[in-house]
Amino acid sequence: MKTINPKDVSIAQFHSYLLGAIAPRPIAFASTVDKEGNVNLSPFSFFNVFGTNPPVLVFSPSRRVRDNTTKHSLDNVLEVPEVVINMVNFSMVEQMSLASTEYEKGVNEFVKSGFSEESSLLVKPPRVKEAPVAFECKVLQVLPIGEGGGSANLVICEVLLAHISEEVLDENGQISPQKLDAVARMGGDWYCRANGEALFEIAKPIRNKGIGVDNIPPHIRNSSVLTGNNLGRLGNCERLPEPIEIQQYSQDETIQEMKLRFKNDPESFDFHLHQYAKEVLESGDVQTAWKILLQEQE
Repeated sequence: MKTINPKDVSIAQFHSYLLGAIAPRPIAFASTVDKEGNVNLSPFSFFNVFGTNPPVLVFSPSRRVRDNTTKHSLDNVLEVPEVVINMVNFSMVEQMSLASTEYEKGVNEFVKSGFSEESSLLVKPPRVKEAPVAFECKVLQVLPIGEGGGSANLVICEVLLAHISEEVLDENGQISPQKLDAVARMGGDWYCRANGEALFEIAKPIRNKGIGVDNIPPHIRNSSVLTGNNLGRLGNCERLPEPIEIQQYSQDETIQEMKLRFKNDPESFDFHLHQYAKEVLESGDVQTAWKILLQEQE
C-alpha cells in the first residue's frame, strides 16, 4: 500500500490521484449566464446531490491547478445566482466533452458543441434540450475553500424545477437506469457508461436487519471460495434456514451426488459445496445458498 501525504507531492500529482480514485463521478453539465446575458455551458465532475428537502445539488468549478485562474461558470453564478444542471448520457458525451474546451469569455458553448438551447421557466440560463434530465436551480451560496490553484468553490444550489424526458421513465414512472444510459467521469481521459452488464442490483439493508458477517459460521466465513461480496450478501439475510429446511434440501440431486463422490474426502466436499453455493448465491437465491452451505457430510 502506497501512502501519500498531499503536502509531499505536487498539487497536480495529488489532483490526478484524487480523480483516479474517486470515481465514477456524475457530471453536472452547468449552463449559466453573466450579467450581460451571455450564456456559458460547461461540465463539472465535482458534483452530487446532497439533500431532498429542500432539494440541494452542489458542484465545484475549482480554480485551475496550472495557473490558479477561475472558470467562467464561477464568475457567472457570482453575477447571476442561477444555474441549470443538465445530466449527461452516452448519446451526448462527445459533445459535452467539446463544451469543456476553454473558449474565451462570451463564447457560447451551446453553439460550439452543437447543443440546442431550451428556455427555462424559472431561471435565466437556458437548459440543454438534448439532456435527458435538467434541473433549474437558484444558487443559495458559493463557498470558496482556499485561494490557490485547485481550490474548491462549492456552488450550493436549490432545485426549483426538474425536467425529465419521458423516454427515460419506466412503466412505474421512475427513471430507468437502462434508459437513462448515464455516463460518469473517471481519471484522465476515461469515462464509464452505466448500462448493460455494468448495472446490477443489491437489496438495500434498510429493508431488513441482516445477521451480519460476524454471525456467519466460521467455516463459511473463512471459506477459500466465497468472496467478501458473497459474505456481504449472506450477512444481509435476516434468518438462517430452519433445520427442517436444511434436511429437506439434502435430497437435492447435486447435494446427493457430492456426498457420494466425496464420501471420503471432506475437504473436497466443502470446496465443491461452497462453489455450488456461490453460483446459487450470485444468481440471487440467498436462502437456497444458505441451505447448501449448511449441509453436512454424512
